[in-house]
Amino acid sequence: MNDTTDPLVAYAVSAAPGHAGDVAPREAWRMLAERPDALLVDVRTTAEWTYVGGPDVSALGKDVARVDWQVFPAMTVNAGFVTALAAIAGAPGARPLLMLCRSGVRSAAAAKAMTEAGYTRAFNVKDGFEGPMDPLGRRGGVAGWKAGGLSWRQS
Repeated sequence: MNDTTDPLVAYAVSAAPGHAGDVAPREAWRMLAERPDALLVDVRTTAEWTYVGGPDVSALGKDVARVDWQVFPAMTVNAGFVTALAAIAGAPGARPLLMLCRSGVRSAAAAKAMTEAGYTRAFNVKDGFEGPMDPLGRRGGVAGWKAGGLSWRQS
């Protein structure tokens, strides 16, 4: 992203293989706030959305798109992921898609899949919603959306 004519050059994006790059959760929030076309896509499972909670972007006048990358409980890749997200995101183009999972692994895979489908602005939200485990084996306090103090809710 070093083209100075690119409107996304204003955002801190780390290079990543196979997709537009990694963005920190706070940078993802900033992109969502500043770009009306930016879409946050939570690729975790329905069980995770229900029991762990998820990002809340309603203060930005937006909703989170929820399309599971893997199907619970077998955790096989959702064969209809690209089609389902394309129905929400619209035609491939410059719209930023910010993929989020628990820790940033599934969302990176989802960003790669969308890139392969022609969505050249598919980003991975680094460290995901809960981030890596702390020394006690718990998530949510070291890095990621929750640890970054960004808005979220639990059902």
